[in-house]
Amino acid sequence: MPVSSPRADRTLAHIAKGIAARTSTHVTLPADLVAAASELGVNISQAAESGIAAAVARSRRELRLAEDLNALRSSNACVEEHGLPPERSRSS
Repeated sequence: MPVSSPRADRTLAHIAKGIAARTSTHVTLPADLVAAASELGVNISQAAESGIAAAVARSRRELRLAEDLNALRSSNACVEEHGLPPERSRSS
């Protein structure tokens, strides 16, 4: 039988509630940016999370588009080499 730990129990509870497990990290930022954020009441952790989430979404989108482009190029090359299928075998 697996041994349970408080950390594992918290992680399982987060998963059950649909809450992503969190981890701490070290980020170095320009001092003037941190000062401005502090003056304006910007939550640096939330702002960093939003920015990273946007960058990840953008990178995933770019990767998907590159994959789609490769598939389209492959399909076009096949049509150029073999031509279009006969009209009767095309789906309508």
